[in-house]
Amino acid sequence: MKKRNSQVRIPGVILVLYIVFLAGSLTALPRAEQEGTIIQTGDTMADLPDNYETATLGGGCFWCVEAVYEPIEGVHSVVSGYSGGTVANPVYEAVTSGSTGHAEVVQVNFDPEIIRYEQILGLFFKAHDPTTLNKQGYDVGTQYRSIILTHSDEQNKIARDAVAVAQNDWNNSIVTQIAPLEVFYPAEEYHQDFYERNPDYGYCAAVIRPKMLKLGLEGVESIDVLKLDL
Repeated sequence: MKKRNSQVRIPGVILVLYIVFLAGSLTALPRAEQEGTIIQTGDTMADLPDNYETATLGGGCFWCVEAVYEPIEGVHSVVSGYSGGTVANPVYEAVTSGSTGHAEVVQVNFDPEIIRYEQILGLFFKAHDPTTLNKQGYDVGTQYRSIILTHSDEQNKIARDAVAVAQNDWNNSIVTQIAPLEVFYPAEEYHQDFYERNPDYGYCAAVIRPKMLKLGLEGVESIDVLKLDL
């Protein structure tokens, strides 16, 4: 967070004129440029083989969840985004305020011949605490809720079975929400591959790196999910 410079004073008239100019500039931009998002009604599978599948998951900050799945063999791509809310084309500032109802989620595009949906969910329940409502560590708010958004009836059944299996590992009740996916909005470009591109950023060093170390994923370029101590 940048510190405010308490020594700078801008005359009121100049400040008002600048705000008016800035507002006019923003309204002149195309809608997509103002919002910085692309709506995806379903998933991000357009350029993938027909047999590939998508899992849409939320388990706290999407930077964390994205980092967990990127080195897993059989995972083609991971896209951070927003889903489960009531506002179209949400932007990060609105989502993080909790006012849009969206959760921070990722879409994991994977080859089911290499890694099964059950294994995707097995890692999901090891990578976050599914028993804390709207909270993961110091991240608090409905946008950080534990959620599985399913792409089919089969995924819905597998997800519910996975909750029953995972419950054996937790003393408190799992509160993970399971619901059909309606709309997925990819997050702004600077959120994508965040840990890979910003490993020394404060949050990454303090929160994501310890999680990756615990899971045996730190510094790993590619790993079979079966080789993880889950």
